[in-house]
Amino acid sequence: MFTILPIKGFIDQIDGFYCDGISAGLKPSGDNDLGFIYVSEPCDVQAVFTENKFQAAPLKHFLQYEENFKTNFVLINSKNANAMTGKKGIEDIDTIFSQLDFDLINPIMSSTGVIGNPLPIEKIVNGAKSFDLSSKSGENLSKAIMTTDAYSKTCMYEVKLEDGSSFKIGAVAKGAGMINPNLATMLCFICTDANIPVSDMKEALKVNSETTFNAISVDGDTSTNDTVMLLANKKSNSYEKQAFFEALRLVMHDMAMLMVADGEGAKKAVAFEVINALTKEDAQIAAKALSNSLLVKTALFGEDPNFGRIASTIGASKITCNEETLVISYNNIIVYNKGELCFDANTEAKASEVLKDDKFKVICDIGLGDKSFTAYGCDLGYKYVEINADYRT
Repeated sequence: MFTILPIKGFIDQIDGFYCDGISAGLKPSGDNDLGFIYVSEPCDVQAVFTENKFQAAPLKHFLQYEENFKTNFVLINSKNANAMTGKKGIEDIDTIFSQLDFDLINPIMSSTGVIGNPLPIEKIVNGAKSFDLSSKSGENLSKAIMTTDAYSKTCMYEVKLEDGSSFKIGAVAKGAGMINPNLATMLCFICTDANIPVSDMKEALKVNSETTFNAISVDGDTSTNDTVMLLANKKSNSYEKQAFFEALRLVMHDMAMLMVADGEGAKKAVAFEVINALTKEDAQIAAKALSNSLLVKTALFGEDPNFGRIASTIGASKITCNEETLVISYNNIIVYNKGELCFDANTEAKASEVLKDDKFKVICDIGLGDKSFTAYGCDLGYKYVEINADYRT
């Protein structure tokens, strides 16, 4: 038995973790744009990265280290992705670390922002030299990694085990656009003092990615820098596999849902539940098709319960389906029932009321099996075009 309790605060509450964020002049606004996570003793680190074939330089730099390496430092910048920058992009990371006076062990860099520009090395080095590695300011860090985010994204949990021991786990993340299943234009840094084996770290990230970060979509695009990183310093000497896996799932789910809700210009966070599909693959394909569909997203933006767009998207996904077994609902309002049109004026009015909420479900019962999957998405409106039309400026 175990208990998982949400607690207020940031990752700096975890013993042995330090962090901060500053303005290094990367953002013209003068807002925080450079941050770090420092660990008092080298810790285990595992990560999952984007499936985009053009991985950014920071990801390639990470992968140059030996398997199961330890680190004590993560440097994070916004405004510049250091992607599509060739070998020089990797060399620039080594140049930055070589100019810092800290005692760094296998330092890691993570970047987010505009693709195709070289890193402003001098600004980053000068900014990083001002870091106080004893700082505990998770709030500053959360702001430093933001790009088009409307708000920072953090969470913290304490896990109490039956033997009386406990451990903490928390995260800081960014992400609002260029988000699609197979991760997103997102960075997520998860810290824990759990005494977790490296093999379990790998498994936990893989298992929980499927139903969290790999189940969200804002706009159907997959970035070059997507990273979910787990750092474990084991200082609590406390661990139980089932408890940790569940706590990590909660952390990753929290961060994923905050990203969907913050989709650039989004007003609605929507769960697309596909149930009773013939296979698990069918359920995933249909749910993700719905979360990615521009026609569905714009209907949600217009608060139009157009079930035709839902049905059309399921059919176009090419899963095994039949209109005679399909049931479509907005929350508990059935609008299509196994070939029967339920969309009279009264039902449409009730469904429209559901779509006025900022969170709701679109439930699609395929009626051919017992497999299910839930994907998460948001609406798409004018603000998204406005933000991305001039993103580089």
